[in-house]
Amino acid sequence: MENCTEIFDVIVVGAGVMGSSTAYQTAKRGKKTLLLEQFDFLHHRGSSHGESRTIRATYTKDFYPKMVLESAKLWEEAEEEAGYKVYFKTSQIDLGSSYDKSLQAIISSCQKNRVPVQVLNHNQVSEEFKFQLTEDWIGAVIEHGGVIRPTKAVSMFQMLAMKNGASLRDNMEVVDIKKDPSKDAILVSTRNGQMFWAKKCVVTVGAWMKKLVKEVAGLTLPIQPQEITVYYWKIEQGHEAEFTIESGFPTFSSYGEAHIFGTPSLEFPGLLKILVDGGHPCDPDKRTWSASPDTLSATKEWIQSKFGGLVDSSEPVLTQSCMYSMTPDKDYVIDYLDGEFGKDVVVAGGFSGHGFKMAPIIGRILADLAIDMQAKDVDMKHFNIKRFEGNSEGNHEDFDD
Repeated sequence: MENCTEIFDVIVVGAGVMGSSTAYQTAKRGKKTLLLEQFDFLHHRGSSHGESRTIRATYTKDFYPKMVLESAKLWEEAEEEAGYKVYFKTSQIDLGSSYDKSLQAIISSCQKNRVPVQVLNHNQVSEEFKFQLTEDWIGAVIEHGGVIRPTKAVSMFQMLAMKNGASLRDNMEVVDIKKDPSKDAILVSTRNGQMFWAKKCVVTVGAWMKKLVKEVAGLTLPIQPQEITVYYWKIEQGHEAEFTIESGFPTFSSYGEAHIFGTPSLEFPGLLKILVDGGHPCDPDKRTWSASPDTLSATKEWIQSKFGGLVDSSEPVLTQSCMYSMTPDKDYVIDYLDGEFGKDVVVAGGFSGHGFKMAPIIGRILADLAIDMQAKDVDMKHFNIKRFEGNSEGNHEDFDD
């Protein structure tokens, strides 16, 4: 395929979960698709690897729950086609003070979106689950929670893309994207000198989005990579079974001085994944691969107060490094690059630590934009690039807590 002269219908740049899902969608629609990845497939240098991601329909913003519910259906459709599971269902509980504005907004959003939500007082939370709350805290429980297996999920989409006729190439770092008038196509060039042409191009390069778009179009997207550390904590002996999906233990988020979230014991038996939702700014090519002392301290304190002696909070037994790609308002950037590219190049990034669960619907949206020039059943105004013009905070919500 070196310096291939054929013209693809769609080239997808970036083979994380978003790009792989997109390639699956375009190939499934019969479009000649090429998926390019700058590193090895299924690498651990970005945001689409590891053992677990949560799926939940609890959001402060009203437009996300419907997307999550649709995405859950699409996860199951992809699983059926693949013949194996990557999505493991359980309930979701959001914890916090009854006065917490974020938690109250989540409850309100569930009600507006007809997502059944049960609000429990601190005693009920303790009886049904294992969290020890103070009297002023509550728990909001929905049935739409669960765990996605990330590396397995990315592999699934890549396999399904190939099954539907897509070509996949790794170790292909894209350094330039330009309009080629001679072929009336988009020319995609890689660092190793290879060139590929397509009618449409979709760019989903995660933490490298800001760098690549700046190089290609001179446009600075407000996307800041953050390095985060994932912690796994040991459940005390004799209590391991109580924290599994099989026993009904939920995925969870906790609102307060720190936003904490976690998953049931699944990938590593006897361990719970619990961490602070956030990290420190980084250059994706110059990471420290080190934990932030502040997030570790906050996580320890939370485990001590919420699980008592059921989980060892002295030190995590396992740590992993990952990245978020943050926008100022924590909403996604999904839009045409415009300018000289018109509607021929679509960019998608800034998933801000809550995008993985949405991969199936994001892939469908990007395929819609590339092939049909419009997205179906999703209001794209929340994700357009121009929302930051004259308003650096975009769709920012003001929650004092």
